[in-house]
Amino acid sequence: MKFNEKLLAMRKKLGLSQEELGMELQVSRQTISKWEAGQSYPDFQRLVMISDYFGMSLDELVKDIDVQDVRDKNLTDEKVASIFSDIQNLKDTVTKWWKIICYAAIVLMVMLAIGFAAHLLFPDLEWLSRTY
Repeated sequence: MKFNEKLLAMRKKLGLSQEELGMELQVSRQTISKWEAGQSYPDFQRLVMISDYFGMSLDELVKDIDVQDVRDKNLTDEKVASIFSDIQNLKDTVTKWWKIICYAAIVLMVMLAIGFAAHLLFPDLEWLSRTY
């Protein structure tokens, strides 16, 4: 029996929902669902918690796990996390530059408004009306 099948069987044997087991293991219901579907695997610390919770050895818990499959899934998860991290960094950079451009535009408009108001209020000042 594979890990995901064992986890599902043990959870149902105790009459726990995915949410209840997730609370016990300090993970989300979605994480339990992914483990049971074989879409991902828990890290070593969580495996120890699971084996302790169900009162079984790690060997009993993980026997029949394809180690290469676990490695592949962890690499995929790391790649996805890296992509999301890169996208978030790009968003942060774009947001920062957008704010800088907006503030610069506001400062420029304020300066133009002050200059225009000064020209209207003091039409006789030579340095305001000088053209080059």
